[in-house]
Amino acid sequence: MTGYTMLRNGGVGNGGQTCMLRWSNRIRLTWLSFTLFVILVFFPLIAHYYLTTLDEADEAGKRIFGPRAGNELCEVKHVLDLCRIRESVSEELLQLEAKRQELNSEIAKLNLKIEACKKSIENAKQDLLQLKNVISQTEHSYKELMAQNQPKLSLPIRLLPEKDDAGLPPPKVIRGCRLHNCFDYSRCPLTSGFPVYVYDSDQFALGSYLDPLVKQAFQATARANVYVTENADIACLYVILVGEMQEPVVLRPAELEKQLYSLPHWRRDGHNHVIINLSRKSDTQNLLYNVSTGRAMVAQSTFYAVQYRPGFDLVVSPLVHAMSEPNFMEIPPQVPVKRKYLFTFQGEKIESLRSSLQEARSFEEEMEGDPPADYDDRIIATLKAVQDSKLDQVLVEFTCKNQPKPSLPTEWALCGEREDRLELLKLSTFALIITPGDPHLVISSGCATRLFEALEVGAVPVVLGEQVQLPYQDMLQWNEAALVVPKPRVTEVHFLLRSLSDSDLLAMRRQGRFLWETYFSTADSIFNTVLAMIRTRIQIPAAPIREEAAAEIPHRSGKAAGTDPNMADNGDLDLGPVETEPPYASPKYLRNFTLTVTDFYRSWNSAPGPFHLFPHTPFDPVLPSEAKFLGSGTGFRPIGGGAGGSGKEFQAALGGNVPREQFTVVMLTYEREEVLMNSLERLNGLPYLNKVVVVWNSPKLPSEDLLWPDIGVPIMVVRTEKNSLNNRFLPWNEIETEAILSIDDDAHLRHDEIMFGFRVWREARDRIVGFPGRYHAWDIPHQSWLYNSNYSCELSMVLTGAAFFHKYYAYLYSYVMPQAIRDMVDEYINCEDIAMNFLVSHITRKPPIKVTSRWTFRCPGCPQALSHDDSHFHERHKCINFFVKVYGYMPLLYTQFRVDSVLFKTRLPHDKTKCFKFI
Repeated sequence: MTGYTMLRNGGVGNGGQTCMLRWSNRIRLTWLSFTLFVILVFFPLIAHYYLTTLDEADEAGKRIFGPRAGNELCEVKHVLDLCRIRESVSEELLQLEAKRQELNSEIAKLNLKIEACKKSIENAKQDLLQLKNVISQTEHSYKELMAQNQPKLSLPIRLLPEKDDAGLPPPKVIRGCRLHNCFDYSRCPLTSGFPVYVYDSDQFALGSYLDPLVKQAFQATARANVYVTENADIACLYVILVGEMQEPVVLRPAELEKQLYSLPHWRRDGHNHVIINLSRKSDTQNLLYNVSTGRAMVAQSTFYAVQYRPGFDLVVSPLVHAMSEPNFMEIPPQVPVKRKYLFTFQGEKIESLRSSLQEARSFEEEMEGDPPADYDDRIIATLKAVQDSKLDQVLVEFTCKNQPKPSLPTEWALCGEREDRLELLKLSTFALIITPGDPHLVISSGCATRLFEALEVGAVPVVLGEQVQLPYQDMLQWNEAALVVPKPRVTEVHFLLRSLSDSDLLAMRRQGRFLWETYFSTADSIFNTVLAMIRTRIQIPAAPIREEAAAEIPHRSGKAAGTDPNMADNGDLDLGPVETEPPYASPKYLRNFTLTVTDFYRSWNSAPGPFHLFPHTPFDPVLPSEAKFLGSGTGFRPIGGGAGGSGKEFQAALGGNVPREQFTVVMLTYEREEVLMNSLERLNGLPYLNKVVVVWNSPKLPSEDLLWPDIGVPIMVVRTEKNSLNNRFLPWNEIETEAILSIDDDAHLRHDEIMFGFRVWREARDRIVGFPGRYHAWDIPHQSWLYNSNYSCELSMVLTGAAFFHKYYAYLYSYVMPQAIRDMVDEYINCEDIAMNFLVSHITRKPPIKVTSRWTFRCPGCPQALSHDDSHFHERHKCINFFVKVYGYMPLLYTQFRVDSVLFKTRLPHDKTKCFKFI
């Protein structure tokens, strides 16, 4: 209480001293803090100001803190240490940089060694893969040889009969002649080559009676035939021409028979002889009716049943055209399918077997006795009723406006001149052919002439009378080109014709055009058909077709071929092993002596592919219909099991049904040596390349100092007789593979593109497989066809400047295709690629196959080719329209199908040996 009072009253005591002490301590701390603040804040400011003032002095000697020149700064004592430290650090940094660069160089060297090791490993893997493939191919070849176990046999020695050999005894009835009892097979062994001896008509009295035009045409075609020989002693067959006769005919049957028996090689009975009568006149069409021909075959267009020997004699077409080739410009097109008249018939019957009163017999009477032999009155009434009904526009005339042509009894005579008949048939969808009323008349010249004219202008023949023997009926399937209807069904003919679709009509018209061109059109086709019929009957294979002999131009090689980086850049694609063994040819055709036995009907009726008339090619064209049975047939393959179906090995092996195969490059060139050399160098290292055939189309030979590149395969330079684009497709004997890669000398194709095209062609061997696609189009204003090279979603042609095709088509192009097309190519120096596309589409009825999406393959900077000319496209328009006239229709087919290398470049894991499952 006392202390509290004293403090409160400001009294002095122990409490007052304590308060004063606290207050003094608080003041000291405040001043101390203020003093420190002043020192820390103002002193640096003053020092900075003072130093700045000294540096701004005018006299340089008074500078203490400013920059000094040279090493003056180092003279300052307290900075010398810093300079030494800096120099030391700099030296150390330089040493470290040198060490770093040395280490980097060592790292780069090690990386190079690593890359080299990787490359050597890859090369070793490739070498190992090649060795494995070679071993696999060798094992496969060994297994094939062991499986065949059939050594090749040499041809047997031919034993010829005696010159005066009488042969077999004649049959009791001459009408009973067949091959087994009237033909001497000993003169025609399988390996004989079917030699044919043709009598020279001018050396015999018979020749003076022959028509000069027919005789000249027959002799010309005989001289050009591959089977004809001048050595009669080795001949298998002997041919003599007895008609067409000149007018008036004064040769009696007995005199004709005497002249036949006086032939030097007749040998008493005429065995192995063929007597050809090409007459179409009524008085000479059956010139041999009362002539004893012994055991000789007879080939003519008129036969009675008593003289016709089935399987021995031949029904042929009368010779209407003696020229070498038809005038295709006069042949009407095959489209439109429907024409003005549904059917037409013009004819007049001079003599009938029975009058119309005999048709009044009852049905029972007809069944009890012989059936009526003449249905002509029924046919006339039925056809007139169809014409009067006006359901369809038809034209039937049973009385000729002018004098009818002479004819045999019961035969419908031809009316008017040939030109008038053809004009009417050009307006007819169907052409009626009424067979003779006499059942004993097997075939007549008038009936054969109607058939010839109908096929010529594209009118589908409708033959009334199933008893008739059409030309070459035992070889040809006439139901594919004509309708053969029994006469009692005449009332159903109208319905039958109306029921045919447009596609069936076009197919029959196209087949009829093929038959006409191949077997009937000229003297050459008739003579070839007669020989082919006999050769096929006695089962002798066709002679090898003529190959074009290659006249090689000597050239120097040895220049090391470089590698174009653009050609070598294949991305992720493995082209497969480069062949380490020498080039090998495709297997030769080994079915020469069995084709006529196993494929008898197919070979004769494969239209429009004339496999039968012409000599066989060295290669066997395998069509898809034949190749589809080469697989396992089950359609199922388990994953990871069985042989084939491998995904990993797809890129490293060629695959396909033909495991070992190569192709030949055919390159056409004309005075562009530098471009040619560059193109050849780009082929260096191309797998599966057999050889390169350079078709030198220039009359000027290559430069003597020209050094040709060494690309690892032979380069054959072939000299041509003339500058023709048709030389591209000549079947050169140096081409030993089935696959041909036709390529221009300025085309740029990478190796992977070529290999992919080759793989695709192996799966479609009957088609053109290539790269540049084109199409045809219909020009509505001008009513004509156009050639178009614009980008499009569909195509109908693949240019042969970069395309694969089978060598078989080279034979057809050079020897079978109409000469008028090749002449057009020579005239324009253009359109050979269009002609090849027309030919293949006409044969196969399939469009070509385009691979990859590229549209052009010309090399940049190359000299301009013919295709850059302004007239190039105009000429190609003309070519297409002319080819359509020759073929009679547009054979090209559109397609939107294109093959791209999608799976071909797919990289598969190494542990996936099977990647597909087929169900």
